[in-house]
Amino acid sequence: MSESQLFAAKPPRLRRTWSLAAIVLLLVFLVGGQMLGVIPGIALGWVDPVALQAGEMSWQAFRYILIFAFAATSLLVFLWVWFFENRSLASIGLNANFLSRFLRGYGAGLGFLTAVVGIIWALGGYEIESAGNLAMSSLIPVAWLLAGFVIQGSTEEIAFRGWFMSLIASRHGLVLAIILNSALFGLVHGMNIEMSKELVFGLVNIVLVGVFLSVYAAKEGSLWGVCGWHASWNWLLGTGFGLPVSGQDTVVDPFLVDLVDSPDAQWWLTGGVFGPEASAVTSLILVAGTIFVLMRGKFSNFEG
Repeated sequence: MSESQLFAAKPPRLRRTWSLAAIVLLLVFLVGGQMLGVIPGIALGWVDPVALQAGEMSWQAFRYILIFAFAATSLLVFLWVWFFENRSLASIGLNANFLSRFLRGYGAGLGFLTAVVGIIWALGGYEIESAGNLAMSSLIPVAWLLAGFVIQGSTEEIAFRGWFMSLIASRHGLVLAIILNSALFGLVHGMNIEMSKELVFGLVNIVLVGVFLSVYAAKEGSLWGVCGWHASWNWLLGTGFGLPVSGQDTVVDPFLVDLVDSPDAQWWLTGGVFGPEASAVTSLILVAGTIFVLMRGKFSNFEG
């Protein structure tokens, strides 16, 4: 499929960003948004830079970053789409049927994550460290992080599957767009933990996540579903089961059950310090999910 218009018809006054420039801009959006969001938080005393650097933030600081730093990234993308490329947000996938598509994707993400954790548990990969904490003092942070992960997950989808993939697909076709956005999506997670076999395997799985979500978005002709999927996966992984999200802890007591790796479990089963996103079980689930979506219906391709 060449020169695909994934989410909306080509606008009459479209000014497309050059492909190589788009790769640089993608990094500018991600890093610039983090800086625009984090610097005011540090200046106001809401984010401790030492704790941030050490990865030992309070849940309030973590909430701040999820909401404001990632929202700033989305805003940078929106401004570029509106004022440079002369196109609407519908052209990057933020189009019709928001609620139904988002909720369907959110439910699918919960199902995928539950299947991964359940299979690893059944294979002896996890032990229960403690029961879930249902106290109001614990559920309030969990609720805040639900909102934060909606913004964080949606922002990454807006940047990678929305803006970047739609742009590359309009110039070079969907296949290259999927390959490039998924590879870059994996690379930006490359500094989450120190170099290790878990990190390498985790990055391979992050690329598989990118492929799955790219196919999902391109088949549905919308970004809303993958925004929901991404948000629910991250939220339930950290706040439901107390497991690392791409190597990062969520700093709250899990509300379902607090799981830890079994002492004799192999790292490739549990994902080790990177969490289940570096598990072979996740690889199999993602490949199966991608094949399932590929077999359902046609890819969207708007004319114009």
